[in-house]
Amino acid sequence: MSDNMLALTMGDPAGIGPEITVGAWQALHRHGPAFVVIGDPAILARAGGAVCEVADVAAARAAFADAIPVLPLSLGAPVAPGHPDSANADAITSSIAHAVRMARGGEVAGVVTNPISKVVLRRAGFPHPGHTEYLGELCGTPGREVMMLACPHLRVVPVTVHVALRQAIAELGTHDIIRTTRTTHAALRRDFGIDAPRIAIAGLNPHAGEGGTMGTEERDIIIPAIEALRAQGMDITGPWPPDTMFTPTARARYDVAMCMYHDQGLIPLKTLDMAQGVNVTLGLPIIRTSPDHGTAFDIAGQGIADPSSLVAAMRMAAEMAVHRNMS
Repeated sequence: MSDNMLALTMGDPAGIGPEITVGAWQALHRHGPAFVVIGDPAILARAGGAVCEVADVAAARAAFADAIPVLPLSLGAPVAPGHPDSANADAITSSIAHAVRMARGGEVAGVVTNPISKVVLRRAGFPHPGHTEYLGELCGTPGREVMMLACPHLRVVPVTVHVALRQAIAELGTHDIIRTTRTTHAALRRDFGIDAPRIAIAGLNPHAGEGGTMGTEERDIIIPAIEALRAQGMDITGPWPPDTMFTPTARARYDVAMCMYHDQGLIPLKTLDMAQGVNVTLGLPIIRTSPDHGTAFDIAGQGIADPSSLVAAMRMAAEMAVHRNMS
């Protein structure tokens, strides 16, 4: 393992990835964690970065204090900030695949991914809903990956993720809640150093169904999952009414909130602290984090993008690597 060295993917080069990468290097180059970028050096130089092309991780570590080390990757088309081009889709996904290979091979401690555009990749035939599912395939663990969003004030895990709300409700099942919660419980112990995780499980309906008068999913789907998880020795509470489980008093009672659909968890987290929010993929043999925002094509190239979330993602990945190495 190369200390806490991380691999950073380029994301969509027409988005804010290049400028937040430069900002992250400026914030971290003196005290780390160190990272190597897999992407086009010219794009980072255009974003204002001091860039150094390198051939391997050892050279990247040596260069990091003075410049952004880059393992060069050719693009398929010229890049104009704010104007994505699907001709670069192969380079975007190749950057991700290369970073995963490095992590699986022990060259780096983890992978941090810059934002991608699902629309841009889909136009090029990319079959996955997003990063999370693609990482599962690359790691040989499809279907076992779990998305967690984390900030200093809250951790949330949605049971259903990148599907329409109508489909999420239709697909929600007891088995899915159990599987996702078990993966989350194991990751909190292994990667976050929480010996006995306290897990809160949200209801789906207003007032958590109000005893079946506002919906029966709690009774038929969620409570059976809670009972099964408690029988496995986990500290599980719920189902919590979703409208009260994110208050400061409530958050002090759990380490993670298991949410039934995407926005149920991501809205409160991003409202609390989007700048420090981090997307973490659990259930993989590697560590992977990402900023909790998108490509922001509308402000790309203007030099106003905030690198805070990427910096937080870097630091969290390095901390997770320390815990994982100790487990």
